[in-house]
Amino acid sequence: MKKIAVIPNHTKDKDYRYTKELIKILSGRAEIVMPKSDESSGINALFCDEDLYDGLDAVIILGGDGTILQAAEPCGRGEIPVMGINLGKVGFMTEVEADDMKAACDRLLAGDFEIENRMMMEIEVENGDGNSYRFLALNDCVISKQNAEMISLGLYAGGEKVSEYIADGLIISTPTGSTGYSLSAGGPVADPQMKLFIATPICAHMLSARPMLLSADKVINTELFKDGDGCATVTVDGEDKCIVKAGDKVTVKCSEYVFKIVKLGRQSFYYTMMAKL
Repeated sequence: MKKIAVIPNHTKDKDYRYTKELIKILSGRAEIVMPKSDESSGINALFCDEDLYDGLDAVIILGGDGTILQAAEPCGRGEIPVMGINLGKVGFMTEVEADDMKAACDRLLAGDFEIENRMMMEIEVENGDGNSYRFLALNDCVISKQNAEMISLGLYAGGEKVSEYIADGLIISTPTGSTGYSLSAGGPVADPQMKLFIATPICAHMLSARPMLLSADKVINTELFKDGDGCATVTVDGEDKCIVKAGDKVTVKCSEYVFKIVKLGRQSFYYTMMAKL
């Protein structure tokens, strides 16, 4: 390990207490880079902006799963292993607790760890005016209402209609995202090493609406219908990305990129699920 990026969470580590402790552990053992926004912290590191993720051997994230999601796209595209230090409550992807930072970093620097690959998905939004947007996600893509009125939309897999929903929205998640928003909306929990999509309606106004498990080998499409609210927001990994209108299409497919999580063998997914859910 020659170059490591440290990504702090300003809410969970307001005074940089844990970040400074981590930097002290890594100091002199690897080149340390941090986001430009943390330059005023007084920490001895190289601060970068657009090139933060260039040439990295690993990324260490302090916070919770939400902090990891913010770095998911560049780390996925760059095939950069990520080690999460849990400063939150649940932490399905942040395996290391703050008290174990020293031992975890020693193993990371020594190469004494395994990599767990997580499925990612690519999202393409096609508007009726010919514009298109592309995103990469680790957790989920959510199409949800903007106003009080519910939306009406269709769900398709491999070109075949699966269902129609009148609801507050629809969540399409990966197995990693099954313990996030999808779970709170009544979706099933999936082993994060599986490859599948979970389609979970949000507050559907229909008794027949149920979560669906869909093959990751198929292209998933959703289309907003004219009845119901005419607009919806597309949210990717918790971040609002764009607005869709009736007739616009959102396409989701399994990505060639995978998200690489550093595993030290201390906690399995099932242990975390039983202990924290």
